Order: sequence, then structure tokens, then C-alpha cells
Amino acid sequence: MYKGGGDLQHYQVDSVKRNTLAQQVMEQIISLLMSGQLMPGDRLPPEMELMEQLDVSRPVVREALSSLETLEVISRRPRGGTFVSEKVGSSPFRAMLAIFINNLPAVIEARMTLELGLVTIAAEKITDEELSQLKETIENIRLHRDDYGAYDKQFHRVIAYSAKNPIVEGMIESLLIAHDKTDSLITFREPELTIQYHEAILEALKKHDPAEAFQKMYDHLKYVRDKILDGQS
Repeated sequence: MYKGGGDLQHYQVDSVKRNTLAQQVMEQIISLLMSGQLMPGDRLPPEMELMEQLDVSRPVVREALSSLETLEVISRRPRGGTFVSEKVGSSPFRAMLAIFINNLPAVIEARMTLELGLVTIAAEKITDEELSQLKETIENIRLHRDDYGAYDKQFHRVIAYSAKNPIVEGMIESLLIAHDKTDSLITFREPELTIQYHEAILEALKKHDPAEAFQKMYDHLKYVRDKILDGQS
């Protein structure tokens, strides 16, 4: 744990030399987490020490820390320093997501893998109250066609948590971070199509049909994947 006033020599960190500097800084910090040299709750060294040890500029360090904070791998306390989030201990998937957050095909496939598994279990377990919540999110998308991202995300959150699996619950918030990443890359919105996909998923869940729920979710996520990757090409 960083105690303050020392240097980073006891951390096995390589200097950063490649082009995507902020990404490389993120990977170095994550590697310390994965190796156990940094633990949830530990304080990170000050920016100046990170700059010197990694041989990068302050803007690069700040960009990397900002990205890690967005991913909830670290948290910054006013006048208190930067700390590894306690959430990382319960959700190591956050660390993996941080490393590959700019690998869009990998992020999208990870999202698809998790959501397709969750929706099949949700089809067996979802309650009438949760079905009503899904219907409400669809109505909100219909009412807020120009800015419905939060309601889209809530639709997927309700399904994920309705699976009621404590082992994967630590992965769900990371899944939603992946949702935010993919959502931010959509250049044009098609609310009617989103509503159609969501309604098809809802109908399958109402029937408690795992196979149909899987297929309808796959149709939706494949559409999202193709839309994003086509836009990046």
C-alpha cells in the first residue's frame, strides 16, 4: 500500500513507451491490481510519482486516472488522494474491462455473452413487478425519443438483476459500464427500432420462455453490435 513520502521502486512497473500512453498507464495500474501489489482500498501514489515512474506527462496520467474513475476502478477523494475502489474486490471483471475498454469488439462480445446468459435465467425467474418495470422503461423511451439512453440502460439493468444470481451480480455494474461505452458510440438513434426490440424481449419474458428470450436479446444486441462496428469502419 502506498503510505506517502516514498517512491515506487517497490512496485514492479515498466516505463510506458508506446503510442496509446493513457491506455498503457491504465494497463500498468491494472497489472498491479491483478498481481496483488495493489489491493482494494489502497492509496495510489501522487500524480508526480506516477509521471516519473512511468515516464509520461501529467495530462496522460490524468486521462488514465479519469478513465479508471469512470470505470469505478479507482475513486478520488477531495484533498484525500486517489484510492483503489473497494468495488474491485467484489467485481474483478471491472479490472479486465478497464484493460480492454477500447477494444470495441471485445467489449461488445463481453456484453453479449453476459446479457444472453442473464436473459435466459431471467425468463425463468422474472416477477410480475419486474415485468411492469420493463414495460415502464419502454413507455419512457417512447416519451423521450430524443434522449432515452438512461431508460434503455434501465431496461437492461432490470433484466440482469431479475436473474437473481449473487455470483454474477458483481459483474452486472461492469456490464452496465460496457453498455455506457457502446451507447456513447452510437451516432444516430432509432427509437422505434429500440422499442420494437425491447417489446419483443418483454413478450418472451412474459411467456417465461428462455429460448425465445435468448433469441430476441441476440437480435437486439447483434443490431447494436453491427451498428457500432459499421460506424467505426
